[in-house]
Amino acid sequence: MIHLESAKFWNFTKEYSLITVGDLITAVGVVAFLVPYNIAAGGASGLAIILHGLVPLIQIGVWMYIINGFLILMAILILGIDFSFKTIYSTFLLSFFVDLFNNIFPIPVYNGGDLMLATIFGSIITAFGMAIAFSQNGSTGGTDIVAKLFNRFFAIPLGQGVLIADIAIGVLSGFQYGINIGMYAILAIVLNGLSIDFLMRGMEMNKQLFIISAKNEEISDYIVKKMSHGVTYVPTVGAYTNEAYKMIMVVIKRREMAELLSAIKRIDPKAFVIVEDIDKAFGEGFNDISKL
Repeated sequence: MIHLESAKFWNFTKEYSLITVGDLITAVGVVAFLVPYNIAAGGASGLAIILHGLVPLIQIGVWMYIINGFLILMAILILGIDFSFKTIYSTFLLSFFVDLFNNIFPIPVYNGGDLMLATIFGSIITAFGMAIAFSQNGSTGGTDIVAKLFNRFFAIPLGQGVLIADIAIGVLSGFQYGINIGMYAILAIVLNGLSIDFLMRGMEMNKQLFIISAKNEEISDYIVKKMSHGVTYVPTVGAYTNEAYKMIMVVIKRREMAELLSAIKRIDPKAFVIVEDIDKAFGEGFNDISKL
């Protein structure tokens, strides 16, 4: 029982620490690269940049508090969504960091004047931070909530809803700051989305291996005892030899593949191995399916 409670505590600490780091990195990208050039790259931060241009007395971080608070309240009233504490924590922590870096403890900003560089680096840095937060089931709020409303009333898929909302913000920035800035905002939205998808795949991708070997017991023993992964035996029959085998099926983390292949080579150089990419894996040692 004590061990279980300790594991839960460390898992809780890891999740919220990574969400905090992800929000901090996202805020740095917004404040250092996007805000100085009014690049409204979607989300609550993009809308806040536009509203700050209309009402400069209210800072961008404060606008983000207002936008996210309004959207969450509207979602609860209309959709009855039960927001987890993790979602609320991540959403408002990002607003806090943006306000902190923009007003209280200003950080160095890119002042080279190159809109393209500001767009590229702002998009990639914010995508990196958001991917870290998303990997722990955190959410930055904003257009995610708008997408849920679109889905409810117009049956628009969530992914398309987010894109529509973000593009609308980019178009609005063009009216507020000029067509040139609006086009850079839309470019930033596209780059940010592509970067998040790429990074998330890299963070969550696992490997599935099918192994046929005369020494499958030794290989299985290594996987279970040395790598702490479960192994499944799949009964197979060779069509040419008509010989029965117990094929090993195992899912491991991408970074562990070199270790396992090296062990297989050492144990049985004649082993037949098939490696496949796995986007997601749930269960012991991987993602917690109860958090979906």
